[in-house]
Amino acid sequence: MLIYDSCQSAIESCAAARTFAVARLYSNEKTMEIHMHDYYEIYFSVSGGKQFLIDNRVYEFGPGDIFFINQFESHYLSKVDQTTHMRVVIFIHPEYLKQFSTRQTDLNYCFTYRDPVWGHKRSLREEERKRFLYYIHKLSEERGFGQDVLDQSVFLELITFLNSIFVSRCHEGQPCVRDEPRAVLKPRHCQIDQILDYINQNLTENLSIPGLAAHFYLSSSYLSKIFKDATGTTINQYITAKRISRAKILLAEGHPVAEACSLCGFGDYSNFLKSFTRAVGISPKKYASFIQS
Repeated sequence: MLIYDSCQSAIESCAAARTFAVARLYSNEKTMEIHMHDYYEIYFSVSGGKQFLIDNRVYEFGPGDIFFINQFESHYLSKVDQTTHMRVVIFIHPEYLKQFSTRQTDLNYCFTYRDPVWGHKRSLREEERKRFLYYIHKLSEERGFGQDVLDQSVFLELITFLNSIFVSRCHEGQPCVRDEPRAVLKPRHCQIDQILDYINQNLTENLSIPGLAAHFYLSSSYLSKIFKDATGTTINQYITAKRISRAKILLAEGHPVAEACSLCGFGDYSNFLKSFTRAVGISPKKYASFIQS
């Protein structure tokens, strides 16, 4: 199958085929701004690394680290090392996985379960990294007749393998035994967790920077600085991404567009339409029709 060289191309392929798509990326590709999409995402760091923001958690990552992101979680590659950063990103249509899951084997598990300590991240051991890259290599092969069947077979092996690692790490109580253990989460300003929690619990309120600064007894400039330093994104970008993520859930549950706009905290309907369409790629009405079909 075709291995793409950009996330956007892989996302478009996944949307069209309603199956899965793979991208192999290098540090010279511009990283996407904070975003969410309608597909599961697996992000694997081959070399290099730095910092990843997923919802309200900031992760340090390096070679061999892998992230499992579901379709309602906003995420952002906030900082990248200047050294070569190679990574593999896999986008998967949720309905595609459902058709292969059984009572004994839930292939959605790595995207739907969140350990309170390790969250979205697991770390692959050396042999596991080699096996992961072996599957990616197999997917990149041109095999002629039966290509689609063989690609599906390799993909199912890969996703079963990754789920087994995800489950085993949960039982171990740690993401991996490394040569030199290191923290999963980046230490940050002690108030950032409180600020993120406050934003997440008050999305329907008027969350202005001056208002947040007053609530936490900080100056607006200092609040903006420590937030950007800790998360790699701005306060307004984060709030917008969280509100759109909430709107997608509401629309999937059957709420009318205007009601979803109000319930996710957008005071201005036209701003909601523009922000949602820019972030998701289609209007809220089209999204609701698509997700409920």
